[in-house]
Formats: sequence, C-alpha cells, structure tokens
Amino acid sequence: MTTIVIEKSHEGTYKGFTCMGHAGFAKKGKPDILCSAVSALSIHTINGLEKVAGQDISVSTDESTGFMRCIINGDPNSGTVTLMDAFVNSVNDLSDEYGEKFLQVKIQEVNDNA
Repeated sequence: MTTIVIEKSHEGTYKGFTCMGHAGFAKKGKPDILCSAVSALSIHTINGLEKVAGQDISVSTDESTGFMRCIINGDPNSGTVTLMDAFVNSVNDLSDEYGEKFLQVKIQEVNDNA
C-alpha cells in the first residue's frame, strides 16, 4: 500500500508531503499503474513547485522503498498553494477510485518550524 501524508501547519499552511510504499495494485509481472500515477503526480508537483512557482523546496527519495519526501522551505506562495491543492485533489481522487487498500491519503499537522 502507498501512503501519502500531506503536511500542514496548525494554521493550515502547506509544509510538504511524503509518499511511502508501493501500492501493490498490479498483477504479478505487470506494471503497477497506481504507483506510476502517484509517481507522476508527485514528480510533476515537485517540478512545478520548484520551476513554476519558484518555491524553495528540499526533496529526498528512495526508489527501492517507494519513499519520496518534499519539504516546503519558508512560506508557500500562491503558486505553491495552487499546485499543492491540485496534488491533494488528484491523489484523493486516485484513492477514491482504487481504494484505501492500495492508496491512503492523510493530512498531518506539523510544527510550524518543521
């Protein structure tokens, strides 16, 4: 199962997101379209944050475990908020379509200094 944790401050400001695990949706020997979709959305969002919104971010990944972490450094600008809103909407749609057995999306409150 893939878990996506959307991190927000107490005030509701986006602080980043973490993706963990492999969905396990595919039949043996077939590509996992759900993992591919989550990866594409995550990478698209990270690229958009950095290159379109001009947001300072920190990213770490581990392909073997399906781990991806994006930290938003500083206050998010309006472009960052729009991109993150779109990301959250898209991954929630995927979770609704494929089921929480394969993809869970959680909102987590984090320390404002995190």
